[in-house]
Amino acid sequence: MSSPTADVSVRVAWAEDAPAIAALQLRAWPQLYGGLVPAEAFPTGPEAVAAATEAWRAALTKPVDARNRVLVALERNRVCGFAITGPASDPDLDPVADGELAEVTVDAAERGKGHGSRLLQAAADTMVADRFTRAVTWTVASDDALRAFLVAAGWGADGAHRELDLDGEGSTLVKQVRLHTALV
Repeated sequence: MSSPTADVSVRVAWAEDAPAIAALQLRAWPQLYGGLVPAEAFPTGPEAVAAATEAWRAALTKPVDARNRVLVALERNRVCGFAITGPASDPDLDPVADGELAEVTVDAAERGKGHGSRLLQAAADTMVADRFTRAVTWTVASDDALRAFLVAAGWGADGAHRELDLDGEGSTLVKQVRLHTALV
């Protein structure tokens, strides 16, 4: 007799997932970027959740490009993480051949349970189905955990880097490096 297994999966996000994705993202940002961005820069409170929910609902119901996808990692019917894929937006890339993993986020309480690996594989499969042959993603230069996770999955630095000016005044700069992987 076999032992019970967890009810986990990844699927394309539905508009009904918008509140769960918004809440997860707003919870995750301070943990992911707390050392880089001042605490007061993070949206908080019911108004922030409502605004993020509406932004997610709009993105899920009317994507800018048919190849823009949001995937959700589930345990039973609870959203534990999400990933965003679409055409690469960097000017040195080909948006027909190059896909972009714009974000992959797993709830801190759900890490180490395989949700990130399932999301990453589903994102790669989705980009292949959209006929991309290569994928890129940007990571915060100091996020060793995410970079190690991606490198272990076959991603590597492609030499591109950038510095984001988050407040438009030069006081909150975030250094990022770009990673890439072949999809076929």
